[in-house]
Amino acid sequence: MRKTYYPNADNVSKEWVLVDADGENLGRLATKISTLILGKHKPQFTPGVDVGDHVIVINAKGVKVTGKKLDQKIYYRESGYQSGLKQITLRDQLEKKPERVIEHAVYGMLPHNRFGRKLRKKLKVYAGPDHPHQAQQPKPIEEVLS
Repeated sequence: MRKTYYPNADNVSKEWVLVDADGENLGRLATKISTLILGKHKPQFTPGVDVGDHVIVINAKGVKVTGKKLDQKIYYRESGYQSGLKQITLRDQLEKKPERVIEHAVYGMLPHNRFGRKLRKKLKVYAGPDHPHQAQQPKPIEEVLS
């Protein structure tokens, strides 16, 4: 009798993947990143099991969007106090904290439960070309998804 394969931490290899966001479309980039984090590009993918890779995104300030999203897309956050609703446009967010734009787009594509919160820690986003993860020897995204 054959047993069903179920991946666990011992038999899953997790890699570090380097993604350059310069000139990339925000939504398409977020889709690729969420695929890597969830592990859907691997043959042993199982929903609810952490088989995905760690992702490092550099040059977040160079991400592109189409249409009028720069001025029409608004990010909201709540402070918890009365009249505490804060809002900022995509254009302003890209100038102040471009890392949050990519993080927000990717978080929206991950599960909204304990598993998704665990997966969030596998994403590292940096506005410029430098990152402190050279010791992990990240592979380019083209090498992993091909």
